[in-house]
Amino acid sequence: MKENVAKPIYSLTPFTLLDYPHKSACILWFAGCNMRCLYCYNPEIVLGKGRISFDEILVFLQKRKNLLDAVVFSGGECLLHKNIIALIQEIKKLGFLVKIDTNGSKPIILKELIENKLIDYVALDFKSMPNHFEKITQSNLFKSFENSFKSLTKTKFPFEVRTTVHSDLIDLKQMQSMIAYLEDIHYEGNYYIQFYVNNSNTLAKLGYSNRELERELLSTDKIKVYFRG
Repeated sequence: MKENVAKPIYSLTPFTLLDYPHKSACILWFAGCNMRCLYCYNPEIVLGKGRISFDEILVFLQKRKNLLDAVVFSGGECLLHKNIIALIQEIKKLGFLVKIDTNGSKPIILKELIENKLIDYVALDFKSMPNHFEKITQSNLFKSFENSFKSLTKTKFPFEVRTTVHSDLIDLKQMQSMIAYLEDIHYEGNYYIQFYVNNSNTLAKLGYSNRELERELLSTDKIKVYFRG
């Protein structure tokens, strides 16, 4: 096996109380991504190679049974890994809850995971509307994201929607159109806005980002907007 397949995981966060709602968890950071979001905080993960094998992760998790509630698959884009379903199956056998952080670009795999009850929670990144999607993500994967979104809403699977905002990339008008889009596809729930952290090491060199959106009343009858960070 090639090294990036045999060792798909860039790094491991052994403990967090922030990344799975109301649960203690660890985070597996998978190397590689099919997007190049300008504001990405993990360029070393997106552009780098894996350094940890899944066997090493299973040894770690065996020692964390009854100490951790859940395992978070993040990245990069974790669903790119060709053995991801088998990896998740092994973790489920150990009794852990599984959360997926995803950009939504692998709707077929996501649907299979949901239908086979292999995952318990999803955090779906809503990058932007189609007219700005390619600029922000350097990809043409909006339709794939949309298909993932529809799979989640149709099955009423527990998930959250989140958007990272840099004020040069997403303004008030664009944010309002994103909220309207969520309503059009019958999403009801929480929508989390994560502000870009200035002076961060990101894929692109971005200027100062303001937080003026915080002043706006963005919530609707069906969608509650929360600001994070």
